[in-house]
Amino acid sequence: MHLALHGVNLQMQAGERVALVGANGSGKSTLLRVAHGLLQVSRGSVVVAPEAHQAMVFQRPHMLRTSVLSFVVWGLWLQGTSWRDAHGRAMQALERVALQDMAHRSARTLSGGQQQRLALARAWALRPNVVMLDEPTSSLDPHAKREVERLLYEWVAASKVSLLFSSHNLGQVKRLATRVIYLEAGRVLADLPVQEFFNRPLGDSHPEAFLFLKGELG
Repeated sequence: MHLALHGVNLQMQAGERVALVGANGSGKSTLLRVAHGLLQVSRGSVVVAPEAHQAMVFQRPHMLRTSVLSFVVWGLWLQGTSWRDAHGRAMQALERVALQDMAHRSARTLSGGQQQRLALARAWALRPNVVMLDEPTSSLDPHAKREVERLLYEWVAASKVSLLFSSHNLGQVKRLATRVIYLEAGRVLADLPVQEFFNRPLGDSHPEAFLFLKGELG
């Protein structure tokens, strides 16, 4: 049996912004899915604080065959929000990501950047205090990447929401994260504050992370 994660023992505090970095296949996406409850662990446990309210945004969000507005409304309705209240909150969320003028367009006709903004709008409308993102900008053009990153930064600044995200964009990690976790072959080999991860000599203490930063393991 292939184990995607090995001996992972992590805690995340409220308000932290944690980036998962590592080469393809290192376990970043698996760890996110385990943390969000989409995958079960074969050993050990995942403990979620009672006050935690999570939302997740995927690398390529699946667009339902519905309008932009309904895409957000359905997410709220499935969480128990009345249809009327869901409609109002959905419009507020679309305004936040500048998609209100496209509310009645088919969600599937949006560009990649617009679809990711729509996924963020649905997550924001759910009012989570923990947001998980799997490579949220990896498939976007530079302008769309900057726009999504700006929205995330504003969200964090306004609400102190906690972030757990994976990224190959180390510049993005520097800008958004307060803590960096480096994974390799499903194991956590470094867990450091962002300034230490990028500015401290890692050759002796975390040689694998040092090589990754030099581009020799990625």
